[in-house]
Amino acid sequence: MTIKLIGYAASGPTTKVIITLKELGIPYELDPPATYQSLKDDDYIKNKHPFGKMPVLFDGDFRITESRAICRYLASKYQGKYNDTILLPNDVHQAGLVDQYISYESFYYEPPISKVFYEEKVAKKFFDKDPDLEVIKQNREELAKVLDVFEKLLEGKEYLNGECSLADLFICPYTYFVYCIDTHSNLWDSRPNVKNWWNRLCNRDSVKTTSEEIK
Repeated sequence: MTIKLIGYAASGPTTKVIITLKELGIPYELDPPATYQSLKDDDYIKNKHPFGKMPVLFDGDFRITESRAICRYLASKYQGKYNDTILLPNDVHQAGLVDQYISYESFYYEPPISKVFYEEKVAKKFFDKDPDLEVIKQNREELAKVLDVFEKLLEGKEYLNGECSLADLFICPYTYFVYCIDTHSNLWDSRPNVKNWWNRLCNRDSVKTTSEEIK
């Protein structure tokens, strides 16, 4: 049975799942909600996501929500089935390190970059609000500090844990949108290890094809 993913392709959390599905070669069907407002409908909250969010993934009768949990589930169940890509190592120590890097992404990387993304890409388009330049400045500075740490973490490595994993893929959606803004691309380009890492990720088929689809 084909996996069904509920969400908008251009939504960062949904994009995480799409990239993971493509990396693992898993067939899926994307089912975007009719409107954002429909996420708050009683039926959606009862039968899809209790907090009225996306993405939601259905694997047959099994339902799972939250992008990082969904991707861990997909890797645990399907990696090795459709291709030889391994995104969550079988070795307990290596898997623990991937989870460590996912925590870095979740708690240190995504908060500032998602705020920059909101101000630059969402505020005006969807809410007719001018970008808050002070919020952009503060979060750009915070993101720079995080990337300084990543520059050291990536020393001598192609990816955070050596081989490409979920931890690397999770940074792709928001980075793609913010990096494409000329005034912010130097945050990555001025750090050699980070720049090379991002270039490798951009050239993965899963990221390239997903980026083309959501342009």
